[in-house]
Amino acid sequence: MRVARSLQEAAEFGPTAVAIGNFDGVHIAHRELLSAVLRAARDHALAPSVLTFDPHPASIVAPQRNPRLLSTPVERCTLLAQEGIENVLILPFTVAVSRWTPLEFVERVLARSFHAGAVVVGENFRFGHRQAGNIRVLAELGSHFGFETHVVNAVSLRGRIVSSSEIRKAIEAGKIGVAARMLGRPYSVTGEVVHGRGIGSTQTVPTLNLRTPAEVIPQTGVYVTRTTDPDNDSQRWDSITNVGYRPTFADSSAPELTIETYLLSPFTPPAPERIRVEFLHRLRDERKFDSAEALKAQILRDVARARTFFRRSASWVLP
Repeated sequence: MRVARSLQEAAEFGPTAVAIGNFDGVHIAHRELLSAVLRAARDHALAPSVLTFDPHPASIVAPQRNPRLLSTPVERCTLLAQEGIENVLILPFTVAVSRWTPLEFVERVLARSFHAGAVVVGENFRFGHRQAGNIRVLAELGSHFGFETHVVNAVSLRGRIVSSSEIRKAIEAGKIGVAARMLGRPYSVTGEVVHGRGIGSTQTVPTLNLRTPAEVIPQTGVYVTRTTDPDNDSQRWDSITNVGYRPTFADSSAPELTIETYLLSPFTPPAPERIRVEFLHRLRDERKFDSAEALKAQILRDVARARTFFRRSASWVLP
């Protein structure tokens, strides 16, 4: 997949069918847009492409509402490639871009750079300065500049509109199953393995301590997880993960959020330098124990429950 970060680079994509959106998380509603752009590309011999933005437009036009993101631009591109998208423009969203009129946006981006033959958007799509453009304006401009406009309806799941904001809420409330159904996959965080305080290896159970740039972290608690080495797909382990402040040992004056993962099967040395942790099921709240021994006993009970979870779902599927 080709990734451009300027209008000049995107001009090399050739005639395209382009889906527009932030695509944060690339969830099941986004995939409806992607399916539509793939169909349009196939029907008109165009290159299936995506226009997305970095930073999120809200960070420029409404900083007080700037959301925590579910995925980085790199992660977004990886997921888009898996769906069959050939080209992505990550347009730098600036104050100047935010001031383009709908006509300027369409002419500069869709007509001149993407050479669009088809444009796919969601039904609530707005664009241009002060969101002056909507799907009706886009269709009118499309008629002038020679592209078709395709509108994809919102996607509902169990009575709830699927959106990145709804997924964030679910994750931060510990509703991992709800988030997974909306994403179409388990939510995961990736980062480097760092040294902890050594308490686990000496007093409870040894863990891998994750430092992640992820902006959305599940609610504190203990989770059944699957851990992988993002640099080696063959390395994966069933696991349990504690997200929290280690209240049994923490300095209450300066609590620090940690993500600690215990692997249910040993790894072959050396230990992975980076891991991805997929959250599958929430077991319980984090709580303070009277002693390290009491905490260790609870961890072993958590391990037993996790093993039961994996036995009942040898290949985990969305609940």
